[in-house]
Amino acid sequence: MLHPFPPRLPLGRVGRNNSGGETDMNRKTFLTGLAVSAMLAVPGVALAEYPERPIELIVPWGAGGGTDAVGRIFAQLLQDELGTPVNVVNRTGGSGVVGHSAIAGANPDGYTIGIMTIEIDMMHWQGLTELTYADFDILAMVNADPGGLMVASDSEYQDAATLRDAIKAGGAGSFKGSGTGQGGIWHLGALGWLMSEEIPVENLTWVPSEGAAAGLTDMVAGGVNLVPSSLAEGRALIEAGRVKPLASMSNERQALFPDVPTLKEATGSDWTLSVWRTIAAPKGMPEDARAKLNAAIEAAYNSETYQNFMNERGFGLRWAGPEEATQIVAEDDANLGAVMKEAGLAKE
Repeated sequence: MLHPFPPRLPLGRVGRNNSGGETDMNRKTFLTGLAVSAMLAVPGVALAEYPERPIELIVPWGAGGGTDAVGRIFAQLLQDELGTPVNVVNRTGGSGVVGHSAIAGANPDGYTIGIMTIEIDMMHWQGLTELTYADFDILAMVNADPGGLMVASDSEYQDAATLRDAIKAGGAGSFKGSGTGQGGIWHLGALGWLMSEEIPVENLTWVPSEGAAAGLTDMVAGGVNLVPSSLAEGRALIEAGRVKPLASMSNERQALFPDVPTLKEATGSDWTLSVWRTIAAPKGMPEDARAKLNAAIEAAYNSETYQNFMNERGFGLRWAGPEEATQIVAEDDANLGAVMKEAGLAKE
């Protein structure tokens, strides 16, 4: 009769088998394998499933901003969906390079994800980093705010076509715009629109600002002629009657501003641009982790809590799954690169 285990050796002895290996070592290996097999065979006993520990969500921008707000509400909702803590970590600096690099360079085990913003499509053209959207696994797009054209309510230009014609006829430096820093996203938004209308970009002088709010304030005071930022950022001044929105840089009219035409409707321009936020992860995440995250992200997006949160703050709701989101990001990368090259703002 064959025995199921090797002969038991006295404690402290180390026996050797015929090949010269240590019998105790073989016995331990055998017993370990037997224990694992037994555990898997017993109903109700399974190996730990993802996620079994807290997840870190990296936000590449500072606390209190729009990206931080989206990151924190998503962290809360993902925590509810996945049943494990999701901790927000703000990694700022380098015009977004630091945080985006931290996401892309993390261990692709599903325990580090982050908010990737449209700046990923600008940084490498600016020569700030070699990092591009291709260094990430994009899981979903969860927000997009289309750009727009806004003027002061007392401006002589009360529709986008009239404004376009005036800029075209005005010559170099005849108009001033603001809303971001030099080469920032809304500067590129304005330049892309001008190029689509075959207007020399030098006809618009860009006045750098700390953001759309500062640019809008300057415009209302008469310092600049137009601000091409998202209409959501001008919402308070629009509702107060101090700013007039002329057009939206979107394919369809925005739900929050149904009376504002698209650029296509207003001037015939095909130019579109939105600032967006996606949930992204390092390349090479395990398929089981990816599947669970994708399901949790979609459930969080569709939740009443998220929908209400975004609507109350005037953020644009935009859902796109992994393939569609990656395509949108890739197209924006190409379009912004073309604008930056033509305007002399690209460094590669």
